[in-house]
Amino acid sequence: MSGHSKWSTIKHKKGAADAKRGKVFTRIIKEMAVAARLGGGDPEANPRLRSAVAEAKASNMPKDNIDRAIKRGSGSDADANYDEVRYEGYGPAGVALIVEALTNNRNRTAGEVRSAFSKFGGNLGETNSVSFMFDRLGEFRFPLSAGTADEVMEKAIDAGADDVSSGDGPEGAHEIYCAQENFNAVREALEKSLGQPSAAKLTWRPKTTTPVEGEVVQTLLDLIAALEDNDDVQNVYANFEVSDDALAKFAA
Repeated sequence: MSGHSKWSTIKHKKGAADAKRGKVFTRIIKEMAVAARLGGGDPEANPRLRSAVAEAKASNMPKDNIDRAIKRGSGSDADANYDEVRYEGYGPAGVALIVEALTNNRNRTAGEVRSAFSKFGGNLGETNSVSFMFDRLGEFRFPLSAGTADEVMEKAIDAGADDVSSGDGPEGAHEIYCAQENFNAVREALEKSLGQPSAAKLTWRPKTTTPVEGEVVQTLLDLIAALEDNDDVQNVYANFEVSDDALAKFAA
């Protein structure tokens, strides 16, 4: 498992605290607004919005917040007209990073992302400068209560998925992956067999990983944290490999 996957697991454990600070809510509200603007305000007829609403509920977002975000995106609110932007670059130790953002001010966001890279020893590159090092995949996340690892594996394969990872413990989850072009078909099949996923999105998974050791681990995690703390940033993906002990030490 790549270091960033482990980092994501740690973040899931901190989800409640993040939500209290508004970081998670801000990100999901933007996603719901954009999804509603692009595909309409009915979650049943808009898979992207349905996924965002499911994530909002999983993060304990109040229903009023969800309804307001959908209405905002469905209406003519200019502030809801966010652009989807992707930034790519290298962090400490040559780690490749992809940053996805939703912004209503491209210049502001680009400047802030570039500043974060520079502050922590990285360099912002051109579009497609590192994406070739990742696979674009569909990712679905289900709670462990959805079934045993074998049951979920069987249903995922029947749905057309390519890979399944089932975590252990109360913070674990079933994570299912499929080819980008099969995303909608697999989503529909999984919803029928396993119910509504807590998350469903297109993701970037590294083809190879870059080992990181020592104090560089802290600098890299600081860079990722700085990017994720930006209100315009939706997702950060990286291809680093780090030991469990080192990650736990520096992420504590």
